[in-house]
Amino acid sequence: MQRRFGLERRCALVAAGAVLMGVLGCFNSNTSAFAVDKSFSLEQFLFSLSPQQDVSSSPASVALNPDPKVVTANTTFGFKLFSEVLKEDTNKNVFISPSSVAFALAITYNGASGSTQEAMANALELQGISLDQLNSANADLKTFLENSDPEVKLTIANSLWVRQDFTLKPEFIQKNQDFYKAEVTNLNFNDPGAPGIINKWVQDNTQGKINQIVDKIDRNQVLFLINAIYFKGNWTNKFDKNKTADYPFYLTSGEQKEYPMMSQTGNYKYYENELFQAISLPYGKDGKFSFYVFLPKENSSLNAFYETLNTENWEKWISNFSQQKGFIRLPRFKIEYDVTLNDALTALGMGEAFSDEADFSGIADQSLKISQVKHKTFIEVNEEGTEAAAVTSVGVVATSVVFSPPPFQMIVDRPFFSAIRENGTGTILFMGSIVDPGS
Repeated sequence: MQRRFGLERRCALVAAGAVLMGVLGCFNSNTSAFAVDKSFSLEQFLFSLSPQQDVSSSPASVALNPDPKVVTANTTFGFKLFSEVLKEDTNKNVFISPSSVAFALAITYNGASGSTQEAMANALELQGISLDQLNSANADLKTFLENSDPEVKLTIANSLWVRQDFTLKPEFIQKNQDFYKAEVTNLNFNDPGAPGIINKWVQDNTQGKINQIVDKIDRNQVLFLINAIYFKGNWTNKFDKNKTADYPFYLTSGEQKEYPMMSQTGNYKYYENELFQAISLPYGKDGKFSFYVFLPKENSSLNAFYETLNTENWEKWISNFSQQKGFIRLPRFKIEYDVTLNDALTALGMGEAFSDEADFSGIADQSLKISQVKHKTFIEVNEEGTEAAAVTSVGVVATSVVFSPPPFQMIVDRPFFSAIRENGTGTILFMGSIVDPGS
């Protein structure tokens, strides 16, 4: 991956995940199951799904309280998935969106039955959570996250792309439209331009940050289920570009490289123990979203940190953050990442979904299995941010000098873990292992 350092005005972060369903047997074109009207154009369909009023202004959206059981399940699944991906990409930058993968697989889960459904539930940590509970929670979570902070742009989009001569069950389509606002489109998969049409949707829903998730369509492909998440936020306190300068960054190998480092002194939510230093850098006026950095101590390592990274410890660490005055030096970076998740998801226990024994009878009457789960992400971190009321709030807390611990100094000059988190629900949108900011 080429070295790139972004100079765009804001932090942009996007992820796209796709679940590709392949048919195992011949499908019956005479089935009575529901099919999307082929005469209904994509433009007409999108217009029919578009909201007629601003959801963010709806009192119902403000009162939403996403089910914490589902948020916890997503967090646990995210850490497990991240651990498996790290095994495949050792000593490389890894950045995933557990939320994107969870949404895409939840859509697929609506069509699973029998032992396949049970295997997926175990992998996704959904034991004890009913399908109705999961769908309702995801609907609430999507609305809540997209409207959590007007100063932070976050969109979560879902789509189903169906081979034009293939028929989906009406219950499957209805659930995904009702709970996931999924756009459903019939498409001629034999048309050489079909991948471009799907990828155009991906581009549009990631603001052009991810251009492709489907490179070709195999002849037995009948369905693509795709989730795209786009995030864009300004720091509550921007970094001064004049203070950005080249400093050494020490790679896992011991090699030293010079990279642009942003520097700032202020009041932050901060936590430190014998293993690491950690800081929360907020976005927007109220800091409802934050960028978390966990930096292992010099006598420790990122691998040692990952051995302790689980939901229980994560929640304990987050609860111990407190306002402190200090200094942060952080590399400016821009990273693109892509991975096929079949092996990781198989390791988590849902291998049956990829096998000939898969049972997705809730999707269609034909025998289906997952052929591939692809995932791509993009992240850029730079100096830009917004000075807002949250700065004043932080400053007031820090005026209690008598009770403040000594100012900390956090020099992020070696591999670190990072995450984008919505602080109200605790939803982790993105997480990553940054071992080389310039690769």
